[in-house]
Amino acid sequence: MTSNAGGGGRILGTLGQADGRGVVRIEDRFDAGIDDVWSAITDPTRVARWYGVVEGDLRPGGDFRLNVESSGWEGTGHVETCEPPRHLRVTTRESDESYLAGGGVPPFEQSVDATLTQDGGQTVVVIEVRGMPLDKVPFYGVGWQIHAESLACHLAGRERGDDETRWGQLIAPYQDLASRIG
Repeated sequence: MTSNAGGGGRILGTLGQADGRGVVRIEDRFDAGIDDVWSAITDPTRVARWYGVVEGDLRPGGDFRLNVESSGWEGTGHVETCEPPRHLRVTTRESDESYLAGGGVPPFEQSVDATLTQDGGQTVVVIEVRGMPLDKVPFYGVGWQIHAESLACHLAGRERGDDETRWGQLIAPYQDLASRIG
């Protein structure tokens, strides 16, 4: 994994590879208790406020649909692991319709693993996403950092920032991180 040291503001991510596919790891600390953060990442009503609309069976082994409003991404997911309030793992895949409408990366399965750890009155969240094309890893790094920042805004009761502006601030540092993947 490459480190998050460097300019361009606060960088939460590290980038790497496994089996020829990209890996994004985002780590942040939130001024909220673990139960509040867990609710924010698993309660569909709260998830919709900072990330996107989730519908379906959110129990272990369940399948769901997801619409990430900020990017227009739509797809399906499967709950692999759900161990409240510490660990959630899902796999997702963009729909063909969403891919064709957006013209981005052809659909692929990705694994999203979130681990929460209580530290006093704060919660440390580590999100690790695996499976994206290696040449696209800096873009996914930026996207997942923006999602983590949106979660922080939600938990603090603030409005989300402007994703397009933030993208412009983060893309160069993440491209630099990606250039160091060995």
